[in-house]
Amino acid sequence: MKRGLSSPVRFLIAAAVVILIVPLYRMVVHVNPTTVALSFLLAILVVSATWGLRYAVFMAILATAFFNFYFLPPIGTFTISDPQNWIALGAFLLTAIIASQLAERARRQAAEANRRRREVERLYSFSQKLLIADNVVELLNALPAHVVESFAVNEAAVFVTGRDHVYRSKPDIRALDLEHLKSVTARGDPVVDSENQICFMPLRLGVRIAGAIGIAGGVLSRETRDAIGSLVAIAIERASAVEKLSQAEAKRESENLRSALLDSVTHEFRTPLTAIKAAASSLLSEASLTQEQRRDLLTVIDEETDRLNHLVGEAAEMARLDAGQVELRAEDSSIEAPISAAVEESRQVLSGHPVEVVVPPELPLVHMDVERIKGVMLQLLENAGKYSPPGSPVRISAEAKKGSVMISVSDRGPGIDSFEQSLIFDKFYRGRDHRSTIQGTGMGLAIAKAIVEAHGGTINVTSQLEQGSVFYFTLPLRAATRTQ
Repeated sequence: MKRGLSSPVRFLIAAAVVILIVPLYRMVVHVNPTTVALSFLLAILVVSATWGLRYAVFMAILATAFFNFYFLPPIGTFTISDPQNWIALGAFLLTAIIASQLAERARRQAAEANRRRREVERLYSFSQKLLIADNVVELLNALPAHVVESFAVNEAAVFVTGRDHVYRSKPDIRALDLEHLKSVTARGDPVVDSENQICFMPLRLGVRIAGAIGIAGGVLSRETRDAIGSLVAIAIERASAVEKLSQAEAKRESENLRSALLDSVTHEFRTPLTAIKAAASSLLSEASLTQEQRRDLLTVIDEETDRLNHLVGEAAEMARLDAGQVELRAEDSSIEAPISAAVEESRQVLSGHPVEVVVPPELPLVHMDVERIKGVMLQLLENAGKYSPPGSPVRISAEAKKGSVMISVSDRGPGIDSFEQSLIFDKFYRGRDHRSTIQGTGMGLAIAKAIVEAHGGTINVTSQLEQGSVFYFTLPLRAATRTQ
């Protein structure tokens, strides 16, 4: 039997089933009246479970009449000669109606259970979509579309207290206007217009109303409407809490970074200042110093002043890079120029280290800021000198590779473990095993990374514990121009 048929057609089919049972048992299969009654009853139960009670009652009355006319003596009349047949006929009709009612109730309960199951599935799917967004604005922009998609409605709009903007699934939804949403938010009671298929629900979070949501083009049950309001309110509160937590975490990280900066810079500035102060005090208080002693103290002041100036320069450079104020004076030049200049200036820090430079003469010219790339090389060479044991070699090499020039500095130092390799270029980060033994602010490699990336290149490190490290960076090539 097909669902979706019109009511008259269903009545006709019910009557046809009863009519067909009569010739089946009178002409084809001869059975007793009890079997006929049970067959009628079975057909009535099927119709009741499939189409409802009214069709089953009609069929029960029609079956009673046919049962009496064709199967109860005297056959061919509606007269009942035996009083027991009156009881049997009444019992049949009563049983058919009661059984139809029970089947109709079971059908309604099954339909209600399926409806509730579908609603639970939709609510679950909807709640999963609400967990994707981690900030309020992203959630509110996506929320109306999630409602339309999950509950098969035409339109949806959301209003949140403290925001005058209404978030909609479509740009122009006249039925779900701001005034209705504000009114529901103020009263805290839902508004349902079943005729126009429009409903407004407050976003209730406990006793607090966080806003309102409107739905058009679909009728949802009261339980589903209440669940949507609560889920949306909880999702907004969750996104707001995650957002605040992220802001608090960022603030805490900023405070930690500031503390690390102050601690590192204070320590690094105090060392040269202490040496300068001690040398100056000695010069002022000791009148009996020899000329050589005075020269040594002045040399200390000069060297520590240079060191202090270098620290100030690093801090200023870091501030400019953070502000995005990287100005490159780029020109086509041989990569050998910044390498040679950096090796020359690093002579003191590399004293005691054999330095090998391998730069093929046929390398293309590189469009770069020579002074800044020299600064990158100075930082890498300084690290190699400070972290390598005395007498260990330092090797500098350059090669053309896939549209770029790669420059590398390798040493035989203690190496860097895989965890620290991912942090080594972060601002103010210093190796955990060398923080107290080797001076530094943790800004040098961060500055080098910013300079290389401003040129469009990359910088990285490969290292193995107790075997040394290789720092390398690439600079992209422009038109192929060879050195002369």
